[in-house]
Amino acid sequence: MPTLYIVGTPIGNLEDLTPRAARILSEVSLVAAEDTRVTRRLLSHLGIHPRTTSFHQHNWRNKLDGLLAELAEGDVALVTDAGMPVVSDPGNELVAAAARAGIKIEVVPGPSAVTAALAMSGFAGDAFSFLGFLSRRRKDRQSALREASSSVVPLVIFEAPHRLRATLADMDTVLGGRPLAVCRELTKLHEEVFRGTASQALEHFDSPRGEVVWWCRADPSRLAPAPKRLLRVMLPPTRNYVGNLSAFGKTGSGPRKPSPWLLRPWDYQRTGCIRSGWRLAGSLDKAVS
Repeated sequence: MPTLYIVGTPIGNLEDLTPRAARILSEVSLVAAEDTRVTRRLLSHLGIHPRTTSFHQHNWRNKLDGLLAELAEGDVALVTDAGMPVVSDPGNELVAAAARAGIKIEVVPGPSAVTAALAMSGFAGDAFSFLGFLSRRRKDRQSALREASSSVVPLVIFEAPHRLRATLADMDTVLGGRPLAVCRELTKLHEEVFRGTASQALEHFDSPRGEVVWWCRADPSRLAPAPKRLLRVMLPPTRNYVGNLSAFGKTGSGPRKPSPWLLRPWDYQRTGCIRSGWRLAGSLDKAVS
């Protein structure tokens, strides 16, 4: 069965292309590329010359039916200029159409500027909010940053070099002195990571070159409500449990079966357990008040 391969390509260093990606690109009958000129350089580096066609945000409507027809006859690889297709790049339209048509789809994972920048940033990566490229218009850009400023996780943003300073100025206005990690030219000869605030980055980047990915740390003041919500959830069952334990022996019936996340009272002296339970309930009361 013909297959649509979603192939990750290097974000700078050609040595980062996986052996599997190289094999797939050599075997498919057609490569759908964001920019055929960029992709042909990669293919020439590999010594292979499959057919190529462009597929990007300006022509995907005109190209979609033709690519589906190609997929009826043979395998097609979808690539972008750098990194994974669909991630702030063209391709989701083709993937969705192929899925609707019942065409087999496989992903060939490769480098990602998002995760590469995370590894370099030094920020915690348990969760994050990816904003992609912000608007070219200052008003819309600041609006997006204001909306994202309430996020309790770090922000990840892509930016072109000629808009970097304008976006940094907006970040300084909207987000203030939050720590940033601005990663430029990742995996390339002039790779650079600047760590500091937006205002400091403005002083550092006079005339930047190369694509930029930056991580912005979450506002610490936004992190407090989440634990408080958890404590509110814990308080009622804690009160109920300690109340049942206090009644044990008075009514002749034992407490209800304890929740699995609470300690088993029969492992401790009843009196000490009750006292500790009420102290816990009191602490929870203070924490959520």
